[in-house]
Amino acid sequence: MSKPLLRILAFFGIYLLIFILLKPIFMAVYQSAMGEISASDWFSVIWHGLPMDCSMAGYLTIVPGLLTIAGIWFDNRGIRIANRVYIAITAAVISIVAVTDLSLYGYWNFRLDTTPFFYFFSSPASALASVSVFTTILGFAGCIIFATAIYYIIHCTADRISSAASRRVPATIFSLVMTAALFIPIRGSFTVSTMNLSRSYFSSNQRLNHAAINPLFSLMYSATHQSDFSSQFRYFDGGRAEEIFTRLTGHESIPTDSITPLLSLSHPDIYIIILESFSAHLMPSLGGEAVATGLDSIASQGLLFSDFYASGVRTDRAIPAVLSAFPAQPTTSLMKFAKKIEHAPSLPRTLRDSLGYDMSYYYGGDANFTNMLAYLVSSGFDHIVSDKDFPLSKHTSKWGAHDHVVFERAWSDIVTDSASADRPRLRVIQTSSSHEPFEVPYSDPRFADSPRKNAFAYADNAVTAFVDSLSASPIWNRSVVIITPDHYGVYPEQLDDPLARHHVPLIITGGAVSRSPAVIETVGDQTAIAATLLSALGIDSSEFTFSRNLFDSSSSHYAFFSEPGIAGFVTSTDTVAFNLDNNQPLIMSGASSAEAADNCKALLQIIYDTLSDL
Repeated sequence: MSKPLLRILAFFGIYLLIFILLKPIFMAVYQSAMGEISASDWFSVIWHGLPMDCSMAGYLTIVPGLLTIAGIWFDNRGIRIANRVYIAITAAVISIVAVTDLSLYGYWNFRLDTTPFFYFFSSPASALASVSVFTTILGFAGCIIFATAIYYIIHCTADRISSAASRRVPATIFSLVMTAALFIPIRGSFTVSTMNLSRSYFSSNQRLNHAAINPLFSLMYSATHQSDFSSQFRYFDGGRAEEIFTRLTGHESIPTDSITPLLSLSHPDIYIIILESFSAHLMPSLGGEAVATGLDSIASQGLLFSDFYASGVRTDRAIPAVLSAFPAQPTTSLMKFAKKIEHAPSLPRTLRDSLGYDMSYYYGGDANFTNMLAYLVSSGFDHIVSDKDFPLSKHTSKWGAHDHVVFERAWSDIVTDSASADRPRLRVIQTSSSHEPFEVPYSDPRFADSPRKNAFAYADNAVTAFVDSLSASPIWNRSVVIITPDHYGVYPEQLDDPLARHHVPLIITGGAVSRSPAVIETVGDQTAIAATLLSALGIDSSEFTFSRNLFDSSSSHYAFFSEPGIAGFVTSTDTVAFNLDNNQPLIMSGASSAEAADNCKALLQIIYDTLSDL
């Protein structure tokens, strides 16, 4: 074998070996989360992940192949420097991706995609806020050590093989053929099916499937599927998806007086509280632990929706679901796209344009994080309070101002505005303290050994104090308070059931709520909030095509949720959830689960069609 061919094969083989070795490292770090696994499972992960590793090794070998061909004819310093620069770049990329993926999987339970990079570039400080200084230093050190090791391994092996050949023309031809042949592992097949994440799925244990995925391929796949939305999740031809969607969202018109009124006022003050990382598992009334006992008390005096679900698993997916009735997407986020944001429906903007609402948004962190500021401005908020509006002495959280500080600021503004208020008001308050690193100015003796629970208890205390202040004031009689989490977060730490992960409360209370306190079992998700509220106010909600009035008995009541690699659909009788990477069901429950599966797929297809058209 000629040296140029050997050199190309050496580059391919070393990149492949690096990716293979990352798998047992990943499995060793997360072995406790994977449950009981056998020796054959370790081999199966490597074997089933091998095609994707070969594909990624093929991509990385293209440049060395071309430089090798150039080296056959021009043995000069420039080519040698180009080789070393390329090796350094790939070593850095592999190490950064591997360390980032290894660090984040324990929090997110999916392999690396573009999400953390979107978070980092929108606000580096906020992106790193949930990570301790020690972990950050350890991560940087790990990246440097790993990158250095990769560089010297490649430099001292493959890069030392000469590109020189005594017969240049044949060597060039064979090297060109070899480099072109990299297309085979890159594509992963000779059929119409190309390499994708589903190639690594082989087990009923999803964590083993995740272990088999190449993190660099996962990131690249995510990055290349961020814009061509109309070609993603194509389950139905023609108008079939639209037909299913129309059946789900359309309903017979019924007299409005046949629906028991929700509100006693036509223009109440509205307070929407979005709780960071809360879930049903923190509330005793929903079968959870006695952590958010204040929230439980608030729910007992209002309307508690017990079969309610978060649309996604990240805040940038949740806010558009709550305020725009736009469902979370598994591969991207509406908030990434400033131009699309401008054309999305907006509950705040509708309230302003229809009833003249005065609007403010309160958040203790950086409003630029995840492009949130652009979204809020486009949504019509007159006044946005964020970290920059609090004195530095109040920036005691890594996320900015702690929750009780944000609620105190909101309450102070409410009291000040009340004296001269001539417009109804919408106030949205987003919390942040119940998030890693769980460092809060509060200590509940019940949770002395659990910083996570203590952080949730603190946030629960902060929201309860705010609602208590509101209920003790004359403002209460004209108030409606809507409380919901953005998504399940970090408690319980391991929650593998996707349905349980998305189960969150919705609470509607306030002196302007005319209905008696009750637990309501109607199925819904965050996108239902807009139509429910607007219908109660007598405002047309047809612009919010994904929203349903939770009190309209003629409407189809369901919940749709998604996260990277998963989409689910829930009704009162059926539950389905799909692995989107291999299109295999994770949950199929209920007599009409086949129909529910079609509903889930049609919704996902329409979501991406709508995203494409915005």
